[in-house]
Amino acid sequence: MEQIFCHDKYRQRSYHSQNKQVAPRDWELFLITLQSPEMFRLPDISSTGFRSLIFAILPNYDSRIVSSGTPKHQHDTVFVVTPLPLNDSYNFIPFHMNEALVTRRFPQLLWVALVWAFLFCACVLHAEVTLPRILASHMVVQRDLPVHVWGWATAGENVTVKFRGATRTTHANELGQWNIYLPPGAAGGPFQIIVKGATNSITLDDVLAGDVWVAGGQSNMEFEMRKASTAATDLPKAANEHIRLMIVKHSAADFPQSDLEGVGWTVSTPESARDFSAVAWYFAREIEQREHVPVGVIDSTWGGTLAESWTRLTALGEDPGLAPVFVARGHMTDRESKALLEESVREQQRAGAKAQGKPDPKFPWHPLLNMWGPSMLYNGMIAPLTPFPIRGVIWYQGESNSAIERAPTYQRLFRTLIEDWRRQWQVGDFPFLFVQIANFKSTSLETWSPIREAQLKTLELRNTGMAVTIDIGNPDDVHPTDKQTVGHRLALAARSIAYGEQLEYSGPLFRQATSEGNSLRIWFDHADGLEAKGGALTGFEIAGTDGQFSPAQATIDGNTIVLTNTAVPEPVSARYGWENSPECHLYNHAGLPASPFSTER
Repeated sequence: MEQIFCHDKYRQRSYHSQNKQVAPRDWELFLITLQSPEMFRLPDISSTGFRSLIFAILPNYDSRIVSSGTPKHQHDTVFVVTPLPLNDSYNFIPFHMNEALVTRRFPQLLWVALVWAFLFCACVLHAEVTLPRILASHMVVQRDLPVHVWGWATAGENVTVKFRGATRTTHANELGQWNIYLPPGAAGGPFQIIVKGATNSITLDDVLAGDVWVAGGQSNMEFEMRKASTAATDLPKAANEHIRLMIVKHSAADFPQSDLEGVGWTVSTPESARDFSAVAWYFAREIEQREHVPVGVIDSTWGGTLAESWTRLTALGEDPGLAPVFVARGHMTDRESKALLEESVREQQRAGAKAQGKPDPKFPWHPLLNMWGPSMLYNGMIAPLTPFPIRGVIWYQGESNSAIERAPTYQRLFRTLIEDWRRQWQVGDFPFLFVQIANFKSTSLETWSPIREAQLKTLELRNTGMAVTIDIGNPDDVHPTDKQTVGHRLALAARSIAYGEQLEYSGPLFRQATSEGNSLRIWFDHADGLEAKGGALTGFEIAGTDGQFSPAQATIDGNTIVLTNTAVPEPVSARYGWENSPECHLYNHAGLPASPFSTER
């Protein structure tokens, strides 16, 4: 049996529990007595926002210390855990008590511990100035925008930042937070950023000014460079001091985090590019070569995830039309207990197969509950980035939202994501460039055409661009390995939308349909030089007022397509590529494929 004494501003309680998990919430001090060698856990200590913990340790007892969920074996007993109101990771400060204290009552020990805690507070309460992980050596800061530097320090502490000859000073607020904006500047570098507090200074070296892009989405954006079909050729040549890379670690959170999990910025090398997003790396390479500015890319991706997981919870909740998102979440949580039992059985079956030397049995994939939670990836992997000014976003996602019950809300959901990210970054309607999902056979439980149509309609938003990939997918593999073409098509959109270059960056996009007796004429944007490549013009269908679609004969007429079918004498609607994995051969003069579409609204 444990005794757990907690002390806060309002009460002191003693808890006796067999439950080894305690969420400390906002407690200021914990007195923990372990009378067995079993592990004691404080799983939610991070929710207090504290960093330093002080342990009072008594000898001659066999127990374990568990810090932030990770056990550290000790032959002493933990008696006091005192959090200090600092930030970032935890510092564990043990001190030993006299053997005689063992026989005293716990309330007396509590006050002794408090004395020791205040002594240690005097030593560590004056916190060093710290920075979020996104602010690090080798980073790229966004050119032509104010340079935002922020972090934490002791409340009231003066903090000074120097960059490119400019110096600014501020002081930390009552929560220990501080912010400084330095004047914008042109592309260049390398530079130093020096941050100085009362007791320490931080120097960030090899900082470049250029363009910062966030690469977001699920597995096809996460898909590592080493797996790409062109890796053998391009990885050995990946060294480029003007391209900087940062990978955000997977992190799901219930509320927006102030910092992220990551490995910092690195210069692009064959080693650092190896596990980086292939699409994002090819995009960065082309932008750097064409625009002649340093490019930094932040890879914040997680395979198999939903758009709603990347969208702020308030933004979701403000739109009644997105109520199905929360209904779907409810259905998932309702089934989770059974799903966990099923997974346990599968693990046993896998272990049995391995023991018998048999192949690993295949089972349907089941996502982690937190990775599909509305807003949870936004909270952990996007919110900490929003104070950092950027040039734009490249996005590749939608496959996981193709389930029949989820697909109808995707257009509304995707628009909400884009508009809210722009509000949170507060740098205007930055370019948001996305990939339309490729061709894949999938299953009868998924419908990919409505997702592509939703993505097409999202182009109504200002400063958006879409890379069509209907011609470069793999019908039998949801992860096609040609990522160079995807990165190139995104770069074409960026060169036009973000950088103002005069070039054709998109394949033909449906504009309108007009009735001409027994035929329909389809008009397109980006339609100069329409042609059929790789086969006849297939994939077109027309329907009459009964809504029954039939294959149509398609004829190119200038920059339009004329559709007919003798069985449909009065066609009123048409569609193209309306399957999970269609055959599509319509291109424009730039060699870019037409997007699938439906004239039905």
